[in-house]
Amino acid sequence: MSAERGQDWGGIGSLPEDGIVVSSDAELRALVVEARRAGVDPPPVGLLGGDLCRTLGGRGDPVHLEGTKATRVTVDIGSVLLDGRLHWFCAHLVAGSWWRGRTWIAAIAAHHGRWNLAPRAHPGDGLLDVLDADMGFGDRMAARRRLPSGTHMPHPGITYRRTAADQVEFSNPTRIRLDGEDVGHATRLSVRVEADALRLVV
Repeated sequence: MSAERGQDWGGIGSLPEDGIVVSSDAELRALVVEARRAGVDPPPVGLLGGDLCRTLGGRGDPVHLEGTKATRVTVDIGSVLLDGRLHWFCAHLVAGSWWRGRTWIAAIAAHHGRWNLAPRAHPGDGLLDVLDADMGFGDRMAARRRLPSGTHMPHPGITYRRTAADQVEFSNPTRIRLDGEDVGHATRLSVRVEADALRLVV
């Protein structure tokens, strides 16, 4: 069951014996993709780094994962059709570039590097946080300066919504990155959340 605002979420315990430890969003995504392609559920994962780990308050300490006071949660993942090709992501999808043109983002994790990109994002609430930005250079730079603190919104050039599914189309092939990895270019994207899809320990 997806987490609800004001309610306890997750529990305390160690990484199960069948768990796998990864150190980044990209490694986590690779594990999820392998499981999805095989038609099985991903194993429990101990997460030591990356934007999702930071969002969850992870320590990045492998010894902590083996103790009895690690945090155990069930989180969502995202799936996306890129011009008809199915992919998955665990922290965020970024279409375009913040430096110029239209930028479209679907986030599960609040953080993206040093930026608090989607400050309302909750990895276990069954929703994607979608940002759609198209601004002039001056507004873009002003918003960028506020990204580390998460105060770049509200902004007239940024649309922010929380949804279980969304679609977007670009006029030209646009660069797509999933969990920090470049997966090519696409013009049509269809995203949806897969709720309660992944067991994590941080």
